Amino acid sequence: MRFLTLLAVLLFFGGTACNSQAKVQTATPEAKATTTDAAPDYNYNPPAEAGQFEKIEKPESYWQDLLAPAAYNVLREDGTERSFTSPLNDEKRAGVFTCAACGLPLFASETKFDSGTGWPSFYAPINDVYIQQDVDNRYGMRRVEVSCARCGGHQGHVFPDGPDPTGLRYCINGVSLNFVPEADLPQAEKN
Repeated sequence: MRFLTLLAVLLFFGGTACNSQAKVQTATPEAKATTTDAAPDYNYNPPAEAGQFEKIEKPESYWQDLLAPAAYNVLREDGTERSFTSPLNDEKRAGVFTCAACGLPLFASETKFDSGTGWPSFYAPINDVYIQQDVDNRYGMRRVEVSCARCGGHQGHVFPDGPDPTGLRYCINGVSLNFVPEADLPQAEKN
């Protein structure tokens, strides 16, 4: 039993190896032809009205063409990046963290905190309807999986050991996110 517990912890914290240097491709396949060198390297695609969006349902071949292998593994195959490999873990600037697959704004920098786990952590999403939560019983553990509600991309898990005011810790794979600095947000979206 002790061996199984240790194995579960190693699988959870070790995750699957990924190349942290891999760039997440975030432009839609249709937009790749029109992307210029001056275009930002993130995908920011908020819904027209806050809290309102249409679900994106595409074949897996679409996501394989869109995402780098490491991002595809996490977002579409529920993988986990190795802890302490994402540059977003140390991101401290004001801005918004979006789904790397569809650009839906998921977390604001004001809710980010250093959990010490090696993954970007937040105590609340931008909007509860942007996050889908499902029970995850894999690896002999009972956890709550967090996915992007628009495209279904796996983000990470939420735990009840976060700081006030929510007491929650959204432990998110950095490769599942893009960071949009506040200076690059449309004027209406800036704090």
